[in-house]
Amino acid sequence: MMKKGIIIYQSKYGAAKKYAQWLQEMTGFDRAEKSKVQGNELSRYDTVVLCGGIYASGIAGLSFFKKHIGMLKNKKTAVFCVGASPCDENALKQVREHNLTGELKEIPLFYGRGAWMESRMTFVDRTLCKMLQKSVAKKDPNTYECWMKALMEAIGQDCDWTDKKYLAPLVDYLQDSIGMERHFFP
Repeated sequence: MMKKGIIIYQSKYGAAKKYAQWLQEMTGFDRAEKSKVQGNELSRYDTVVLCGGIYASGIAGLSFFKKHIGMLKNKKTAVFCVGASPCDENALKQVREHNLTGELKEIPLFYGRGAWMESRMTFVDRTLCKMLQKSVAKKDPNTYECWMKALMEAIGQDCDWTDKKYLAPLVDYLQDSIGMERHFFP
């Protein structure tokens, strides 16, 4: 019998929502925006996946998991975070240490590269990014971390790096929850 799952997402510029839609297609799970989900609804599901963008090193929507941690006990859970930088193990470790603390510490964390949509950014986000870019520009480019290089390359552009391939490790983790063979990826 297939176990029922839900993908809860919070997306500011659309990349996390796109990943949530793709994951829904791959798993058959329900999908809902975080703002439309009540904690008591989690009791209907065996598997709960949170999909959220990374903003100022915080994962969007994670507050929902923190608030409803009691409802997540004995469920298969995962967090899929979305960022503009290429995947970097050290950066992902820092995101984990910053976000998945306390009772969330054991939740598996997955990463997908998202988008940089400067034309759609709010004035505040665009201003903060420009300040960060100015700060990074003062450094020697040979010393840039992965995220710094990506930030500097994206200046003044709209870039979409979303790709279903980033979901492969998460789908592998969810195998027993979706009751099907891994046939989504080459």
